[in-house]
Order: sequence, then C-alpha cells, then structure tokens
Amino acid sequence: MLTEAMATDVGRAVDEGYTLPADWYSDPAIFRLEQERIFRRAWQYAGHVSNVERPGDYFTARVGLVPIVVTRDHDEQIKAFVNVCRHRGTQVAQGAGHRETLQCPYHAWTYGLDGTLRAAPRSEREPGFDRSALGLLPVAVDLWGPFVFVNPDVEAPPLAEFLGELPGIVDASGLDLAALRFYERFEYEIEANWKIVVENFLECYHCPVAHPSFSTVIDVDPDSYRLERHEWSSSQLGPLRPSVLENGAKKLPYDPTGSVTDSQFHLLWPNFTLNVIPGPPNMLPLVFLPLSPDRTLGVADYYFAEGVSEEQVRGIIDFGIEVDLEDKALVESVHEGLRSGMVERGKLLLSSEHLIQHFQQLVSRALA
Repeated sequence: MLTEAMATDVGRAVDEGYTLPADWYSDPAIFRLEQERIFRRAWQYAGHVSNVERPGDYFTARVGLVPIVVTRDHDEQIKAFVNVCRHRGTQVAQGAGHRETLQCPYHAWTYGLDGTLRAAPRSEREPGFDRSALGLLPVAVDLWGPFVFVNPDVEAPPLAEFLGELPGIVDASGLDLAALRFYERFEYEIEANWKIVVENFLECYHCPVAHPSFSTVIDVDPDSYRLERHEWSSSQLGPLRPSVLENGAKKLPYDPTGSVTDSQFHLLWPNFTLNVIPGPPNMLPLVFLPLSPDRTLGVADYYFAEGVSEEQVRGIIDFGIEVDLEDKALVESVHEGLRSGMVERGKLLLSSEHLIQHFQQLVSRALA
C-alpha cells in the first residue's frame, strides 16, 4: 500500500533527478491508484468531432479503464456518458454510428441520446422503480478544434483552463486546426506500462540512435531541438534540417515539403500527445491507453488539410508507423528491465530529459 510518506519520498527523489521506482511500472496496486487519481480526474482525448456531426450520431471511447459514449442529441448538444448500463453493467454502445436511442444488448434497457432512461422491460412490475434516477452517468465534454475531450470528473475545471499555453503554441505555428479533417486511425498494442511509453515520447535523446529516418528529417541536435514545460503540458519543437532537401525529397523517408516547416511534439497530461511534422498541414493525436500494468494501447488518429495528395498522406502515415514500431521495441525492453527489479530507479540527464522529470512529478503528486 502506498503511504503518504512513501509518496513524499518518491517525489523528493524525482525532484532530485531520479526516476520513479521500478515497481511503480508493474505494481497492480499502483495501476489501480492511477485509474482513480489520474484517469478519473483528467481531461482526455476521446475522438474527432466529425463522428458526431448530426443529431443521432454517437461514438465510443475509453479514458483509462472507463468506457465512454459521446452523442449529439436532438438539441444539437454534444453529450458524453459512462458507457455502462445502470442495470447490470453491460456496455450500452459499441463502435460508432447513428441511432435514435442507445439500447443495452443484454436486457434492452433503452437510453435517450441525452442519457435518460427511456424504457426498462418489466420495470412496471417493480414498486417504486424510478427511471429518472437511472440514466447513464454523465461525464464532462468539450472541444478543442476538431478534437473531442472528456473528463469523468464533472466538477473539473474547464478544458480551456487545463489546456493552458498549448493552443497558443499550436496557433503560433500557423497551423489551422479547424481546417484539418480526420483521415484514418491506426492502433497497436504495446507490452509495456503506459508511463514508460509516455516517458519515451518526452525525449529525443534516443532519436539519433533509435530513429535514423526521423533524424534525417528533423534537427534533433540539442542546440536546435527545444524543450518547454508548462503546468499540464510540455512541448518539443524541432526544425527541419537545413540540408534535408539537398538530395531531393525522394531520398528521404517521406516528402517534407509544404507549409509546415517545423515539427511539434506536445504532451497533454496524462497521456495525450499531439504531433506535427514538416510537410503539408498535418496533425497526429497519439494517445497511450493503459490496459493493465503491463500493456498499453497506442491509438493514432491522422488528420490532414483538404487537398493534400494521397501520396503525401501515405508517406507521412507510413513514416509515423515506422517510428511508432521502433519505439515499441524500445519501451518493451525498458519494461522488461524495470520488471526485473534489479535497478531500483534510474538517473535522468536533466539537460535532455527534464520533460520526463516534469511528467513524473505530476504522477507522484497525483498518487500522493
């Protein structure tokens, strides 16, 4: 059991540049605590707003281990609920689509798009059965550009307050979020704890060694690659290498020519990353969903501006998948090493890895 004194000791070590304890990456008790104190209290990406363009549209998602359904009701309002029937706990909706109501596939309890319980077969036989008290549990929902965010904590501060400096940084790059359109989703499972996956994202110290193709396009030299930390987010800003086009784009891993000339890699606490690479207007929200202490689901949604050629789109997506799979091998190796318990904690190089320290400070404070 994690005590306040233990959490305080961990926080002190993190402040001094040491990593979280190795067992925090595989301990089921820590994982359960994270679900309660992190994933049930934070704004998290659910999907793209084009899934709920019309009244009657819905789609499902997960935040931590909590299943979510997002709807657009007949008052044109976007709503979000815990996707769990109030009868016996079945997930009411699956996938995405268009419906007038949401009906549980187990016993046909039927809910309106506003979450209210409309019908429960045989409930008329139950004295005092109150449908008004048995609607789907609401969660907070809000938009940032084409992105739908949800928060199981309906009393949480507004999304705009949580985003902080991040929208301004993206806007300053000249990228118009409103002009981006969802293209496709790519999912892959990782045999590693979600925190290891996030921490790998937060540094490019490993890029020259582990990502040779990436490093031919993006200038990852420490004097060029900028790291910024904010209250709930952090940013990595890397320019296109000046010499990248000297030999022609065909010799590069993809065609980086276009209106976007610099890369951006942002983390929004706890597990939402926003990625932009040089080329035509593009954006990749990549979310790392915890499945268990030892497994994480990577969910990548690709967005592009209208008019981007199919060749450029495929080049960028294939490039992104290549980098993701390179990282997958790395983080799975880290997980195995930490799970051995032979190294209690690591020592960060804060000049290159202080964004990891920032993330681990947020983790240790949340669990305390």
